[in-house]
Amino acid sequence: MPDLHRRSLLASTSLAWFLGQNGQAEAAPEPADIPPPTGADLGSLFPELSKLAADRTYELSFPADRYRNVDEFRAAGRAKIFELLNYAPPKVAPAPEILERVECDGYTREKLTFATSPHTRVPAYVLVPHGLKGPAPAIVDLHSHGGMFLFGKEKVIDLGTNHPAMTKYHAENYAGRPTGTELVKRGFVVISIDAFGFGERRVILDADRENSADRSRLSIDEVVALNRKCAAKESTIAKSMAFAGLTWPGIVFWDDIRTVDYLVTRPEVDASRIGCLGISMGGYRAIYLTALDDRIRAGCVTGFMSTAAPMLKAHIDTHSWIHFLPGLHRHLDLPDVAALAIPRALLVQQCSQDKLFPLEGMRESVTKIEKA
Repeated sequence: MPDLHRRSLLASTSLAWFLGQNGQAEAAPEPADIPPPTGADLGSLFPELSKLAADRTYELSFPADRYRNVDEFRAAGRAKIFELLNYAPPKVAPAPEILERVECDGYTREKLTFATSPHTRVPAYVLVPHGLKGPAPAIVDLHSHGGMFLFGKEKVIDLGTNHPAMTKYHAENYAGRPTGTELVKRGFVVISIDAFGFGERRVILDADRENSADRSRLSIDEVVALNRKCAAKESTIAKSMAFAGLTWPGIVFWDDIRTVDYLVTRPEVDASRIGCLGISMGGYRAIYLTALDDRIRAGCVTGFMSTAAPMLKAHIDTHSWIHFLPGLHRHLDLPDVAALAIPRALLVQQCSQDKLFPLEGMRESVTKIEKA
């Protein structure tokens, strides 16, 4: 009873304080330790983070007095990126294994795997136009994220008979014309692989092994449910990479570069005319593949370009863990990475209504790239 009596007194005192002297309800004052709203993804920690980040200078940007020429910029920028990627396994022969060959209208589609490290074989589709009279130009088509983990390379290729989830994806993202299939019809040899964490390389939890083994049998609702599980494991991938001394972008970019290694072994491919393209996460991959591999003579980056500083406030949570390379933005801004393509061809496509990037950052990035 004493405890009950004490609680009653406390409740009465609190109610009297809340109602005020005249018995009218008053808003309770905010506790002194609650800072004002920031509108930032990081909430109350954003102001402090802004101060900590204020002294970054992107010391490897170009142009700058530290460089005598473009070659010095490219050498320094690439060396720093490869250092931060924390992934450089021994190079191996691709050793391709053809799993399936299908004759389509105007081209041949091959499904295969090839090696990108002593421990890794990646699944891929290669599309080869019919009637080639010599080596043809080739495109590395880098698939997007789009919240779709169960399929990767299939995002950019029309298989004729597609999973309903992919039919929907193609309609919503490519107006029903996935890029790989459109490009092979125009005479390009096209290759697309599954990035680490997507398609045949997605996370499959033990509890889902049986019901997700055959993707063709999954309903759209089941695809959606499994995508959510994969999305929830993005942070697990990133944290596991840290404990393993690796980075997620490091594995993805390495596999993309090794894809070019395989392409140049194909007799149908003109090794002097290789390009790459991608949208969203595919555009992110295209930035780095073009920047890091001179064999890419032309790069197309769609829907992924901004300076980093304007993104810090409210454009973090909209992005995948795969888009963050630790330490990069102490040395290089994202358009600086794109500028490593100098003097090769680079096309950057942006949309002013793209909610993944601030308009200010998109405009600044174009100015930076043009200046370089």
